[in-house]
Amino acid sequence: MLCQRRMQVVLALCLLLVLWQCFQAPRDGISPFPQAPSLLDAPAACLTASTNGSTWFNARYNTTVGPLLTGTAYELSSDVVQWWLTLQGPSRVVQLQAILRQLFTVLQAPSGNMRNPNHCRTCAVVGNSGRLKGSGHGLRIDEHDWVLRMNRAKIAGFEMDVGMRTTHHFMYPESAVNLEPGVHLVLVPFKPLDLQWVASRGEYLIAPPLPTQVLILSPAFLKYIHDNWTQHHGRYPSTGFTALLFALHVCQQVSVFGFGADTEGNWHHYWEENRWSGAFRRTRVHDADVEFSLIERLAAEGRILFYR
Repeated sequence: MLCQRRMQVVLALCLLLVLWQCFQAPRDGISPFPQAPSLLDAPAACLTASTNGSTWFNARYNTTVGPLLTGTAYELSSDVVQWWLTLQGPSRVVQLQAILRQLFTVLQAPSGNMRNPNHCRTCAVVGNSGRLKGSGHGLRIDEHDWVLRMNRAKIAGFEMDVGMRTTHHFMYPESAVNLEPGVHLVLVPFKPLDLQWVASRGEYLIAPPLPTQVLILSPAFLKYIHDNWTQHHGRYPSTGFTALLFALHVCQQVSVFGFGADTEGNWHHYWEENRWSGAFRRTRVHDADVEFSLIERLAAEGRILFYR
């Protein structure tokens, strides 16, 4: 009898937690019903990025720009290569084709369109902002088909706020972390050395029993974001904003978590003490204010669901 009562108490607590997650409204005032993604109602709100009707959005969103490198430098125009090679300083002459040849002798080049028109893919883009701490969004994040994280994002100890699942992890060598088996590594290359870094680790990354699929963002996609979206504010887009645009190109419904300042106006990571709260904004590499205003505009136009 005592064991049965304990089991009933545990089940009741679990039910209360699920109900609390369902009815907790996002902090930007968006009601979780019917817009919030759910395994039950996601197909009903499926055309987030591809729906037309906004001059502002259509002037920026370009479906012809593929997010990923496919294995040949010939797909990159000379202006893309010139811009990309100067991101980390003065341009140097490099044998880009040789680097890509080395890279894709180890890795399998992607093929085809990543967006499946026959499936409403829901994606959660999980930023690293301190505003995630105490948000309680964990279950809501985990119910998406894909969960995108970036750089040194931590999960252990923050599961209730950030979730437990990761399907795609965006990073570059300086922000690299060890990934769980089966998580896609999405390299954001800012220099040729980044491509060589992946090539040198390729055989280790794809080793069994649970290989990591490695995807490499195209420099053309980075330049497209820089030209069309951030419009030359900052030297190049942040990893988080890049992941968001990737999601807009491959997912039918995009939910965004953990971007911007926390409730006290501080910019910091949710796993850190608030010692250098404005460090991200002071780098001048990225324009945090411009990127945040774009996220707000995308939310206002119904292209993304933005959870504050």
